[in-house]
Amino acid sequence: MLYLHDVWVNWFEGEENGYNVCHFHEWRKEDTVELLDQTPLIKVETVLFHYIENDLSDLPQQLLEDVYQKSFVRKNHERIQLDYCFIVTDGVGILAVDTLGYHIPIKKSRLIPRQEQLVYDMVESLEPTIYNFEDRTKKEYHILSPSPKLMKGLTRKERQLKQLLFMALDQLHSTGNPAEIRYWYTEWNPTKYQEIQKQNFDDVWNKLYEEAKDGWTLRHEHLCERLVKGQPFFEKLWELEKGTKVN
Repeated sequence: MLYLHDVWVNWFEGEENGYNVCHFHEWRKEDTVELLDQTPLIKVETVLFHYIENDLSDLPQQLLEDVYQKSFVRKNHERIQLDYCFIVTDGVGILAVDTLGYHIPIKKSRLIPRQEQLVYDMVESLEPTIYNFEDRTKKEYHILSPSPKLMKGLTRKERQLKQLLFMALDQLHSTGNPAEIRYWYTEWNPTKYQEIQKQNFDDVWNKLYEEAKDGWTLRHEHLCERLVKGQPFFEKLWELEKGTKVN
């Protein structure tokens, strides 16, 4: 088995979508970076790599057995053994994974560029190991787990704010209040004020979501800021990303 040594990782925990596992250029100084002393490296088929990267489902049993207790982390000069921690690649994407002793990829990290290049060099001539696994369901995206298409090209801050906007829109949907949704749609698109006055709640909400779901602009940001105002949990998330209080 191949191993990588002295691997810097920045864990993102409980992320089912790979776009939330940030690449090195998006790491922040307040992120907690950890040093893996030794980690097994495995090359797998692309379908399995994408399954690990974009899901929180059971890993193949044979893969877990192959990497069991072969990884160590350095903490305060101690070398601590980890049950199921490994680096996986299909020769294109690369991901570090730690299951915290479970059978699902709870913690995920990208690598720093120098170590990514090392991985490419190490696996270049290797055939992928074939693991049997059952991808039971086709992944379905929804407003609280947006499709990668809706996040493509956005920065880390923009992705976080967009997900906050979607959370606020989802909560707005739960109110079912026609007057309220007409107000927010008019905030988003004032030119359609007359057009929506006779439309029902679902029609207006769907129109707002469909128009706001693509891209990220100042218009999105202003809508998000107004929607989260007065909601402490959402305001806290806003402040974490923007570094400013909601106006």
